[in-house]
Amino acid sequence: MSLLEIEKLSLRIGRTQVLKEIDLAIEPGEVMGLVGESGSGKSMTALAVMRLTPAASQMKGRVTFDGIDILSATEAQMCALRGDDIGMVFQEPMTALNPVKTIGEQVAEGIRWHTRASRAEAEAQARKILDRVGLPEQKFPLSRYPHELSGGQRQRVAIAIACALKPKLLIADEPTTALDVVLQAQILDLLKELVRENRMSLLFISHDLAVVTEMADRITILRQGMVTECGDTARTLSEATHPYTRQLALASMHVPARVRPHIDETAPDTLLDVANLTRDYPGRRRSLFSKPEPVRAVDNVSLKMKPGASVALVGRSGCGKSTLARMILALDTPTDGTIKFRGMDITRADETAMRRARRNMQVVFQDPYGSFDPRHTVERLVGEPLHLLERKPDRKERRDMVGRALHEVGLSRSDMEKYPHEFSGGQRQRLSIARAIITRPKLVVADEPVSALDVSIRAQILDLFAELNQKLGVAYLFITHDLTVARAITDDVLIMHEGRIVERGKTSEVLDHPQTEAAQALVSAAPDLHRAIARRLQEQG
Repeated sequence: MSLLEIEKLSLRIGRTQVLKEIDLAIEPGEVMGLVGESGSGKSMTALAVMRLTPAASQMKGRVTFDGIDILSATEAQMCALRGDDIGMVFQEPMTALNPVKTIGEQVAEGIRWHTRASRAEAEAQARKILDRVGLPEQKFPLSRYPHELSGGQRQRVAIAIACALKPKLLIADEPTTALDVVLQAQILDLLKELVRENRMSLLFISHDLAVVTEMADRITILRQGMVTECGDTARTLSEATHPYTRQLALASMHVPARVRPHIDETAPDTLLDVANLTRDYPGRRRSLFSKPEPVRAVDNVSLKMKPGASVALVGRSGCGKSTLARMILALDTPTDGTIKFRGMDITRADETAMRRARRNMQVVFQDPYGSFDPRHTVERLVGEPLHLLERKPDRKERRDMVGRALHEVGLSRSDMEKYPHEFSGGQRQRLSIARAIITRPKLVVADEPVSALDVSIRAQILDLFAELNQKLGVAYLFITHDLTVARAITDDVLIMHEGRIVERGKTSEVLDHPQTEAAQALVSAAPDLHRAIARRLQEQG
């Protein structure tokens, strides 16, 4: 008998049918990949197994875990299962962890509740599992709080909590989405080891087919709340008999058509000139009487961009990418060095000069929903940068400009009256891009603009960036840890490591033949769908 059996599971929230007769089974010790676009029902399937669906939801069908009928179990029975027999790792560890409790308290809490161990015994077990997930006591005492850890370290704490009691089933919901490729590889290796050591089953939810292929024995593909295909991971993706499976596989390997962009010949040869840029932040005091030692986030960085260029800034989390971008956008002040934009030194510019510069540089953030005021309409949100224009447009001109920007990103003029919550994740990112291009800027800084999007929407957004580059001659500085995105959309790449640019050149040359250890680590850790499928098929003979 399967450890987890889901038969004809349907879930409705209000009038919305979220899941439609889902069938899924996981054997003991098996890794099952659950794949699909945003809104396909992946996370809701996991929450149904945990019985953590919204209060207004209605479920039909059958969910059996280790012989227990989940849908008819009491809340007391579910509390006994959660954390003990079923563990879950959520996508965003900073949200899942309690900010006012230490990591030791949070790992020990489930141990004490389920085993009735003493505080000292629970802390000893917590220390042991934290050591196992790569957080040794010498560097990470139990007294640390989540905000004192990096994103990868917080995810390790979340894994420690989920695996502390060696559950029979571990559910991992997009556990590596926000991590750089090196950290992602480390977390994936850790999950593999824990599954093997503890003989756990794993339900691995992701929109990244390459990662799922590396992890999963079998794969289930969801679309609009229905299972479209299920089977051996490598064979399902290599044969791709279902049209939707083919669509996902092609989107994962998608490369936008690259055409030489229209470049204004009257513009200066150099659009952006960053010279010897350094940024120091105050550090911690070593003692009560010592001065805080500065922390150098950006160390003597120089780069140049031509009009219409598309450049990737690639590096691990914490290497200084976002700090460099904030200084280029004049949102942070350098400790030393200069930034010249269209010939003007913006590090020493007055407010009037900066207003002109800001009209020609815009930004697209990673989380579009977080960058929008949910109380404002699309017309107001997309039209926000228009106050930077020398002549303020009247009401009709403003609506025309917003409508044109929406049309250019594939949305409708009728969307102007809507609010951000009425759009999907991909559509909200299109709104972010519309807001960025409405003043016809010369430079757009895109900070991880597609990392949270599924493969199909990511392909659409990359196509849009390429199209705007060709039509409008917009130059892009792409900040990313995704080498697939760097290959797809940029001509040149800068590899950043510990605050410095350690390697630069044509994107294909640098990523195909990396010279530095930092670049080699990024390339070797990056998941590749072709390579993963080939390895799996070879292992199967």
